[in-house]
Amino acid sequence: MREIIPAVDEWLAAGEEVALATVVSTWGSAPRGVGAKLAIRSDMTMVGSVSGGCVENAVIEAALETLQSGQPQLLDFGVADDDAWEVGLTCGGKISVFVEALDPIWWQMARSIVLADGTLTTLTALSGPVMGDKALRLADGGVRHKPGAETTAALFQQPALAPGGSSQRLQLEGHDVLVDVIQPRPRLIIVGGVHVAIPLVALAETLGFRVALVDPRAVFANRERFPDVEIIEQRYPQQSLPAIGLDVNTYVAVLTHDPKIDDGALQAALPSKVPYVGVLSSRRTHAKRLERLRAAGLTEDQLARIRTPIGLEIGARQPEEIALAIMAEIIATRSGAIQDS
Repeated sequence: MREIIPAVDEWLAAGEEVALATVVSTWGSAPRGVGAKLAIRSDMTMVGSVSGGCVENAVIEAALETLQSGQPQLLDFGVADDDAWEVGLTCGGKISVFVEALDPIWWQMARSIVLADGTLTTLTALSGPVMGDKALRLADGGVRHKPGAETTAALFQQPALAPGGSSQRLQLEGHDVLVDVIQPRPRLIIVGGVHVAIPLVALAETLGFRVALVDPRAVFANRERFPDVEIIEQRYPQQSLPAIGLDVNTYVAVLTHDPKIDDGALQAALPSKVPYVGVLSSRRTHAKRLERLRAAGLTEDQLARIRTPIGLEIGARQPEEIALAIMAEIIATRSGAIQDS
């Protein structure tokens, strides 16, 4: 959703009518996941994607119909349907897309949560007389809904809708619903404002990460070198990493080659819940580092979590290549393609 916010805000401010298409279920090789969104203006201008291009034309046509009639639609495309070939879904998958006229009130509440990096959970009824009704869970656990959508809002009391989780289509109390969960952006903490950090910041932000930079050396950690990072900490990592936050949505890349900085970062990060701790170093340097960290009280299980040399092995040599290798390893960890050791 985040990627469509600027355009939709502009359209609404100009008084344009907007339709919103959301993937509600997939099977097989459908290219976009549940919750992926496409916004369509009445002149067919669009932003976002629900299928990577396979079914967009058909979805746009349905969106224009919905803007005219005000009636939401649930569209199903599958490899067994003749229509699927006509719209281009030839990759062996199935996809269901819900198309509705965008409700500006819901949009304002939803966008504010997303832009504040909160967890947004929206419940949308997909069929029956309540089709299109929405309810939204706020950060404090409260539920907001439009008048008349009480039935849909009450479904938030179901055990299957405990806070957290991922977007999915469910059958609740006889209702076909989309539970659309948008989690906060992941955070990358970079320890060391070295040269590799410059392309690493750019790539991480392109991939949707918030970035914090930690380096007690002001000559390395400053806004001239890193104008776009969310946080710059010029304290040692022992103080800065806990202050920034070390949770399951945070990834740590340690890059300085300076034991006075790197060791403190590892002592802070390894006992925490972060799923990834990578260190830029050689294996010989790492062996000496392990001795120091053992002496500092870290356990063998904690030390085994360190990924070094940092990044997937792709033969990277240039700073941009090393940054790519690091982010590839982080994405692989985040997706479950590789496991935290």
